[in-house]
Amino acid sequence: MTYRQRLSIFIFIDLCIVLASLMIIKVLVSSLFYNTAAALILSFAVIFISHIYFSFQLNLYRKVWEYASVSELIIIGKTVTYSVAATAVVQLIVFQTLYVRMLVLTWMLHILLIGGSRFLWRVYRDSVMLVQQNKKRTLIVGAGSAGTMVTRQLQKRNDSELTPVAFIDDDENKHQLDILGVPVVGSVNDIAQKVKELEITHIVIAIPSLSKRELNVIFQECAKTEVKTQILPMLEDLVTGKVSVKQFRDVQVEDLLGREPVVLDTESISDYIEEKVVLITGAGGSIGSEITRQAAKFHPKKMVLLGHGENSIYTIEMEMLSNPQTENMELITEIADVQDAEKMMQVMGEHQPDVVYHAAAHKHVPLMERNPEEAVKNNIIGTWNVAKAASWHKVSTFVMVSTDKAVNPTSVMGASKRLAEMIVQNMNQNSSTKFVAVRFGNVLGSRGSVIPLFRKQIEKGGPVTVTHPEMVRYFMTIPEASRLVIQAGALTEGGEVFVLDMGDPVKIVDLAKNLIKLSGNSIEEIGLEYSGIRPGEKLFEELLKADEVYKDQVYPKIYIGKTVKLYIEEIERIMEDYTSLSRDDLRARIINLANYSNTKEKPLPIIS
Repeated sequence: MTYRQRLSIFIFIDLCIVLASLMIIKVLVSSLFYNTAAALILSFAVIFISHIYFSFQLNLYRKVWEYASVSELIIIGKTVTYSVAATAVVQLIVFQTLYVRMLVLTWMLHILLIGGSRFLWRVYRDSVMLVQQNKKRTLIVGAGSAGTMVTRQLQKRNDSELTPVAFIDDDENKHQLDILGVPVVGSVNDIAQKVKELEITHIVIAIPSLSKRELNVIFQECAKTEVKTQILPMLEDLVTGKVSVKQFRDVQVEDLLGREPVVLDTESISDYIEEKVVLITGAGGSIGSEITRQAAKFHPKKMVLLGHGENSIYTIEMEMLSNPQTENMELITEIADVQDAEKMMQVMGEHQPDVVYHAAAHKHVPLMERNPEEAVKNNIIGTWNVAKAASWHKVSTFVMVSTDKAVNPTSVMGASKRLAEMIVQNMNQNSSTKFVAVRFGNVLGSRGSVIPLFRKQIEKGGPVTVTHPEMVRYFMTIPEASRLVIQAGALTEGGEVFVLDMGDPVKIVDLAKNLIKLSGNSIEEIGLEYSGIRPGEKLFEELLKADEVYKDQVYPKIYIGKTVKLYIEEIERIMEDYTSLSRDDLRARIINLANYSNTKEKPLPIIS
């Protein structure tokens, strides 16, 4: 319906209402005022013309009445009041008196009839049209301002498939009360019971300010049911208008880590990245590509994306070229292997980077157990080549990505990364470049992470395989890991090992169970099986050894490890002689050397 059509209909309705009001008042009020036709005609004309005038002035005819609320009611009140006041002025001028009873009744009838005519459509829409639709009965967790906004949005949208049935809130003062006609039925502990009682088919968590630990508690209660659970977008996304309050998202495993993410010190980062040349090795990998995205936000002059796999480098290049943040930035790709020392020298010499993020590495524990020579070539020799080239060409800052598996390593992968840390720390003692290593735990969603494996197993209908019921790991997200790497470059004075405070470790079996529930399945449907600990794996990981620990944080949630004794000569001998050793012997030598600082024995000799 066009605006002109709507306007004609509403003016006609108001004409009828004014006329009907005067007729009703004539019956109800006995007065000489109504004995003449002139008095009736004058009153009708003044009230109607005033009503039309003030309706236009206050935009009463521009309101969408299917969404009418208190503000529309206030405008109706103002319009009627001004119209009656104008009629009173005319009565004083023409008749030198006020007909108070007539004016009061006119005001009351107009409020009732005009307001009723406008709100009738909304009442019909809310109580008849929307109820007739087959919508999902929804439980809103959180009866605060966000929950109220969600409920209002769901109630007034025809295209929404959800209808709010009840609120859940831990504030006992709200219990047994109604908000927008929706009752507050209990606390978080009552979720499972209320879902059953009210035949709920959908849950929306509408508390954007929740900490991850609090969200985890609520989700565990929701997980006791079999209904789909979604969450309101992040508060900053709502405030900036990036997403709407009605755009719910599924709860992710990342939401349930139980701690708050690291916040970057953007000022210090800008100082060492902005208008500088940044080189990233392993730029096509899950960590390297995210470092690329995060670093681009700080407007470097040039970014060099170096990687061995052409497909992954092409993918991140295409993504960055379509990113508005890279419009004024030079983007270079280099297909190169960090094992090629000459190529590393050539790349560093050509681009003269100010900052190097070294993310290239082999990270898969069982594969490195079976191929220890590849761990030596990529993780140890590769790090040596990149670090030496960076030092030679006087790179300002070099940040190496390490792992918590480098602490008291039992695996070839962890041991090779510990030896790579020693190389970087030793290089710092003999170079103008500031070298630093950054350790973190398992990265959710990265290549080789357990999460993609679990998801594939769930998609196939199960079972989900977990190595051991007591196995625990520290977890972080890919963006969080990348932020830590970038922040380390701003904090380093050279030679440190930075570690993120990753909160409490998470049981792998609990992670698997949460992922099954988040997928909308039950544990009984998918199933859980224990496959046994694989070669090189530990039941738990550590972030710092006892002799490395500094108790004080150098930045919120970031710790620094001490430099321990470095066995560079022994590492050089391994790099020289690894091809002549059997895999078993090489594995033993690497792990023994990486753990030597914890023992009183000398490292095992290398047998040529």
